[in-house]
Amino acid sequence: MSDIHPFDDPERLRLLLVDVHYGGDRPWEHDPDVAELMALTTRKYAGLATKHHRDPAEAAAAAWDVMRTRAARIADDPWAVITHAVALQMFYEERAQGLLCGTDQVRTDDVTDFHDADRISDHETSLADFHPSFWSLDDLSDVEDPLAVDPDSEEPDAEPTNAWVALETAVEFFVDSGWSRAAAQMALECIAARLIRTGNKRSTFESLRRDPSIRCHLDIDQDSWIAVLHAVLGHDLPNLEHTASGRGILKRLLTGERYDELFHLTGIADVIAKAAPIATERANA
Repeated sequence: MSDIHPFDDPERLRLLLVDVHYGGDRPWEHDPDVAELMALTTRKYAGLATKHHRDPAEAAAAAWDVMRTRAARIADDPWAVITHAVALQMFYEERAQGLLCGTDQVRTDDVTDFHDADRISDHETSLADFHPSFWSLDDLSDVEDPLAVDPDSEEPDAEPTNAWVALETAVEFFVDSGWSRAAAQMALECIAARLIRTGNKRSTFESLRRDPSIRCHLDIDQDSWIAVLHAVLGHDLPNLEHTASGRGILKRLLTGERYDELFHLTGIADVIAKAAPIATERANA
């Protein structure tokens, strides 16, 4: 007994698609041949759906949409058109689920280099330990070798700060610079989350620079948003990487700079203050 189904024949499939197309919506809903075709489709694409961690019914639904198009009816091999479209749809849906976004977004080049969303709690080590964006090549010999510290010094040297404390300290810095706590937390948590997702400062800056959603929620203009990104992440130009301008607020706090030292940095406190949502609103009034 042959395992080949009659609808596996491209010509037989095409005739059915043409027939139900010109019959309106009713054949698609009530024709027994269509029901048999969809059962075959569900079995045919079950493996493809499983490969992309999707339900076979989702693959069948994607195939249903393609079968109703003119491209499927006029193709030399309708199954080839349907299979290609379903494979793409399954890939995009899996990618969208991993990136926590819609399928329309994953079809663009903006997210090509992004990896799937990663929960910090999935890692046994702290964010500062496992993520290279928070690594520092600064000289920490005084921290690593306490015996080398001057015993006559009244003030102990700064110690490295973990990522969570650095983020909270940065929020306090924003608040003391005129931001509301809610706005400061939203801005900094979004920047930190994107930094984790992209894996490096340059990609984080470019991604956030082109993403209007966060600054719209904060109600600040593009220039103020870019100024905030430079202040938090540091400038990403290669020639500034190891200069004061290349070290953002987060990196400074992670490498042991004290909270009060941030206010002595040239212009950085003024930049944050001028970018505050209230300050921006007054400037544009």
